[in-house]
Amino acid sequence: MSIFKVLEMVGGLALFLYGMHIMGESLAKVSGGKLEAILEKFTSTPLRAVLLGLGVTAVIQSSSATTVMVVGFVNSGIMKLNQAVGIIMGANVGTTVTSWILSLTGLEGDNVVLALCKPSAFSPVLALIGVFLILFAKSGRKQDVGTILAGFAILMTGMETMSGAMKPLAGNEQFIRLFLLFGENPALGILAGTVLTAVIQSSSASVGILQALCMTGSVPFSSAIPIIMGQNIGTCATALISGVGAGKNAKRASFLHLYFNLIGTFLFVIVFYILHGILDFAFMDRAATGAGIAVVHSVFNISATLVLLPFRNGLVKLSMLTVRDGKEEREGKQEAVSRFLDERFLERPAFAIAQAKKASVEMAGFAMDAVSQSISLLTSYDKKKAKKVLELEDLVDRYEDGLGAYLMRLGNADLSEQDSRRVSLMLHCIGDFERISDHACNIVETAERVQKEEQFSEKALLELKVYKKAVREILRLTRELYEEEDLALAMEVEPLEEVIDALTDEMKKRHIKRLRKGKCTINLGFVLSDITTDLERVADHCSNVAIGLLQIEGEGFESHDYLDQLKEEDAERFKRKYKAYKKKYRLP
Repeated sequence: MSIFKVLEMVGGLALFLYGMHIMGESLAKVSGGKLEAILEKFTSTPLRAVLLGLGVTAVIQSSSATTVMVVGFVNSGIMKLNQAVGIIMGANVGTTVTSWILSLTGLEGDNVVLALCKPSAFSPVLALIGVFLILFAKSGRKQDVGTILAGFAILMTGMETMSGAMKPLAGNEQFIRLFLLFGENPALGILAGTVLTAVIQSSSASVGILQALCMTGSVPFSSAIPIIMGQNIGTCATALISGVGAGKNAKRASFLHLYFNLIGTFLFVIVFYILHGILDFAFMDRAATGAGIAVVHSVFNISATLVLLPFRNGLVKLSMLTVRDGKEEREGKQEAVSRFLDERFLERPAFAIAQAKKASVEMAGFAMDAVSQSISLLTSYDKKKAKKVLELEDLVDRYEDGLGAYLMRLGNADLSEQDSRRVSLMLHCIGDFERISDHACNIVETAERVQKEEQFSEKALLELKVYKKAVREILRLTRELYEEEDLALAMEVEPLEEVIDALTDEMKKRHIKRLRKGKCTINLGFVLSDITTDLERVADHCSNVAIGLLQIEGEGFESHDYLDQLKEEDAERFKRKYKAYKKKYRLP
């Protein structure tokens, strides 16, 4: 084999691996994290878990990616081990779809239909369409679809190039002798398949390379079958690496994957070679084909799943025996925010963004609860409640630190335009949530002072009651609009925020009148000013969140300019909402 053919083969392999990579990445991006979200939620029965693992892997074209995601779910406590095992089995079956697609390269015949099914016939068309979408489509989603098509074309071109470069090996005696050795000693074939797949960390890619080798016509089924068995073991390397440094349950999930493939391979090899010894399979000495490789790959994974699915609990117990609980075990005691923000999810940015959104919604809830509880302390102070508010504020701070770092890492990933804006929105909003919780702490301090001062007059308490109701409503609206991304609710926040501003001014004026009449003290005036200042700023931060959501289709967060524009464009609706809130929260 000449040096030029070696370079051609290496170039084909590079194209093949790159095409597979960008196609898988773009498929995941187009899914927008929905596939992973489905994995997270719908694993109520073993069969459903298997089917979900199969479906998701068939779409994203990587059992390794699915398995790593499952390890992340288990590590975060989102998924239990007995749910994970079904998905892992399904992922192994799903990865066989790739081998069937790649087997199209080996189609032969003069039939027009067969000719059109060959990648060499349709790949150039897909490449042309894909490049056109990448260069000229304005929608990020269409560009991602273009990348999928271009990636598939590159993948198939690489496959064709590898196959062409390897054809001279058909007459190479050393090459033929090597593969005959694998047939004579299946253990060596299994080892070779394991090492190859562990190195490139993709069973789909290693099966594709084997299919390209089979195009030479010099690889018999007796050699190909043990290599395929080894490829299924080698693909576990990715999950095992992902489990390093993770929690014990995550390590157990990675061992589940390993044990499933090891036991499946062991059983398949024993049964297959016993039957071969008895029946003497005639096809074993025949040259393997791309379609034949796909058949063996599918039969093995489907058989292993059917046999081992009833014993899934045994696999779970085996993984737990491998990774035992220790005295220092702390599963379940991790920071609440880390349930969502596992680093493995960063490999799938769209899903990582969805997880970050869940964490930020929870953070918003804690901040809003802190303010609501602190408000109640103004009229009925309780040390336990005050302590709870301070604990919530500390929790919100930790959420901001964790989310901020996670979102910054996400911001450096290759994101779609919409996802990039969502990350910017969350970074913008978590700062507002943190400051809202800070104001809750300020209100707690003010509530402590209220206990030491003279009581507010009955009139002041009635006014404060109305004011607190308005603040509680703006908190509720903000929490809901952020969680649901409801633009209609976002439009209601700013009119209510302006009503709260007006209430603040009115309460200050009324206090001055009471002060002149001797019905209130200067000290209580300072206290009232502190309360209204904090609550007014809470409302301002709620307004920032609403405006940020309304701007998600824009390019920046210049809130004041955007707010002026909003009022001008929808003046009548704004005035109508303002009047309704003003009437609802009129001071007595």
